[in-house]
Amino acid sequence: QVQLVESGGGLVQAGGSLRLSCAASGRTFRSYVMGWLRQAPGKERESVAAISWSGGNTLYADSVKGRFTISRDNAKNTLYLQMNSLKAEDTAVYYCAADPPSHRWPPIPDTTYNYWGQGTQVTVSS
Repeated sequence: QVQLVESGGGLVQAGGSLRLSCAASGRTFRSYVMGWLRQAPGKERESVAAISWSGGNTLYADSVKGRFTISRDNAKNTLYLQMNSLKAEDTAVYYCAADPPSHRWPPIPDTTYNYWGQGTQVTVSS
């Protein structure tokens, strides 16, 4: 098992940047495909980005391509999401997730993972 704790959320003006971090417990972090997902009020949870075990492969939602970057440091058991050029529509609770049930790359479906963090709020003011 793995426990995930997100940090780095907050309030930012449109056009600004934030960096989310997700600290994972245990020694198995490197064995998991990881993802960032978000859920805005009244909307379904959606995948933002995913990253393969070594970090060599990444996927992004069309809405964040070119603005967000997912990365991981397996030595530090930490997942990151660098968010630039933030927009009001990026406002949501962001979740870190690990280990899609398929245990494959790419994760399909992209919103189903076995382990989840508690979420961190990102609010972008326009």
